Amino acid sequence: MNGNTELLNFVYQNAQMGTVTLNQLDDIIDNDDFKRHMNAQLEGYRSMEEQAKKLLEENGCDEKGLTAFEKIRTYLMIDLQTLADKSASHVAEMMMIGSNMGVINAVKNLKKYDRAEKSIKNLMERLLKFEEDNIQQLKKFL
Repeated sequence: MNGNTELLNFVYQNAQMGTVTLNQLDDIIDNDDFKRHMNAQLEGYRSMEEQAKKLLEENGCDEKGLTAFEKIRTYLMIDLQTLADKSASHVAEMMMIGSNMGVINAVKNLKKYDRAEKSIKNLMERLLKFEEDNIQQLKKFL
């Protein structure tokens, strides 16, 4: 796999993790303002996922999504972490931790694949900005 493909697959997997997580959290949250925020965030992740998939296809590559194990682990961790506390504040904190991980990995990958095609780096930079914005917006729900 070349750097372009690896970078696109990172964007795809990160966005897929966001959609999987937010879809599961939708059933847990009952705060309307927070649900609206989560739905907007979900649409952002879906858009990134679609764009990464399209660029992968244009480059003749298949997307490497999350494994079944990663999805199951995510579901179990969310269930476990929200078992005792389903408040918007607690879930916002969980989401901020996830977005912080996304920021760290995005920065690392941008440095690692600094010679990737401009359109691919632009998508990664959009994902980075999206994650940073998510963190800022989630603060109001703490």
